[in-house]
Amino acid sequence: MRIVRVARPDGPAFGVVRDTEQGEVVELIAPHPFAEFAGTGQVAPLERVKLLAPVIPTKILAIGRNYADHAAEMGGEVPPEPLVFAKLPTTVIGPDDAIVLPELSGEVHHEAELAVVVKRIARQVPVERAHEAILGYTCANDVTARDLQRTDGQWTRAKGFDTFCPLGPWISTDLDLADAAVRCRVNGQTRQDGSTRDLVFSIPQLVSHLSAFTTLLPGDVILTGTPAGVGELRDGDTVEVEVGGIGVLRNPVRAEA
Repeated sequence: MRIVRVARPDGPAFGVVRDTEQGEVVELIAPHPFAEFAGTGQVAPLERVKLLAPVIPTKILAIGRNYADHAAEMGGEVPPEPLVFAKLPTTVIGPDDAIVLPELSGEVHHEAELAVVVKRIARQVPVERAHEAILGYTCANDVTARDLQRTDGQWTRAKGFDTFCPLGPWISTDLDLADAAVRCRVNGQTRQDGSTRDLVFSIPQLVSHLSAFTTLLPGDVILTGTPAGVGELRDGDTVEVEVGGIGVLRNPVRAEA
């Protein structure tokens, strides 16, 4: 199932993408995907709706150096346990929204990632029950001001600028995590080409680790790490994050006005 969040004249609404003989359509649902829901009968062609970020989380918890090749390219080692940092909710944008390069940074990088969307309130979740806390998965770009990451000594500002967490295009509730491709293209050129098979810490391990110290809420997002190949974004670029089994998240890049 693909769950979307769409723009409506009366405010954002959730829906599901359905395949029909006439093509892909979005049917609005009620009340929301974090409880039992039903279709409302309100349908529109997918190509005619404006897709928003599929969720607006209360928090975004991210994992650093969760691919050995990326840890190596950044000059670090794989940590003995998940390296956790947070991004701010105001970083979130949706498909086709612009990533804005801030004047405060001269080196902004893309980081293609698989994102986990939390389904229910979850605290101290055992690894073997982690799947019960997961609604589904989406594409993410953990945009990073690399120069500020180096100079600040901690990552809040480097990871926290507005527009620095594109999510989308939808939440896929069915995904084979054994070997899902995680790719990034900039202006059509492949920069990153990894797979979830290379995750150092598995998604169940991450859910358990994170829920051991904080309560996960419905709609919260976990960024699972990025493979090697991170690189700079420039004004006028178009960056695409593709996760196998989900789809493509596309965003233009522009300099701050």
